[in-house]
Amino acid sequence: MHSWNLDDMPDLSGTTAVVTGANSGIGAVTALTLARSGARTVLACRDHERGSRALDAVRRAAPGSDTRLVPLDLADLSSVADAAGRIAKETDGRLDLLVNNAGVMALPLLRTADGFEMQFGTNHLGHFALTHHLLPLLGTGGMSRVVTVSSLGHRIGRIDFDNLNAERGYDKWRAYMQSKLANLLFTAELQRRADAAGRPILSLAAHPGLSATELGQAGPRLAGRTWAAKLERLTRVYTQRPSAGALPVLYAATLPDALGGSYYGPRLLGETRGGPAPARTSTRAQDMDTARALWEESARLTGVSPDAF
Repeated sequence: MHSWNLDDMPDLSGTTAVVTGANSGIGAVTALTLARSGARTVLACRDHERGSRALDAVRRAAPGSDTRLVPLDLADLSSVADAAGRIAKETDGRLDLLVNNAGVMALPLLRTADGFEMQFGTNHLGHFALTHHLLPLLGTGGMSRVVTVSSLGHRIGRIDFDNLNAERGYDKWRAYMQSKLANLLFTAELQRRADAAGRPILSLAAHPGLSATELGQAGPRLAGRTWAAKLERLTRVYTQRPSAGALPVLYAATLPDALGGSYYGPRLLGETRGGPAPARTSTRAQDMDTARALWEESARLTGVSPDAF
């Protein structure tokens, strides 16, 4: 049976895409592939120097492509708002694809610029606010897609509304898994609201399985545990390359008959590797009451309107 791969990417000429965290790992592969396929591609990156290097790399690998760089720090809501304004200008007011990819994992307790726990604030609230600010651009030229990157870890995550901001204790892995569950609940609620408003938006999610990226390096480094970072590098023997981990994301971004709310991941070995296929969501990820409550609380925390449609 044929397994979908990069050779199956459609021609994306005339479309515009934004990829967060496009300077490394899955985000870099996603941005490059979209650019090679003809999309005007905006790399939204926190670190300007690394973002500039990524932009140069895409332009070298995809000569003639229309690629742009926009600074975006998802851990700072003012930066998120500024980035959305820049994106509106770079895309001429039309956005066909938003890939909410950037993220952090297993950090020691840190706070965003707005005082949120770093993992929930970056992985969920930052992308929630960015998507909200970009809603006026989505669906203006036909069907648009929002693809949000989650994780296998969502399956043991739970939303603790009494401790979203880690004010009553903190566990780095529990916080990470909560943020990844939040990504899936956001995906589902975004689709529900788009459908109710009659907006031509597909909200989808994907996860990369076990992929060797820099995501697992930041936590040990920030905690000063060089041994843990070395151990993380050793585990790369058992993981797949970012080019493989990006396949479910690109699949969700371009599959012609994708249904809103769908979730994709690798199809082999418990969704840890292989070509893309429909992925399994936890029971908690399907709880629409929690999804609605999380949307309302996220809007309150980020200061945006919960009724953006």
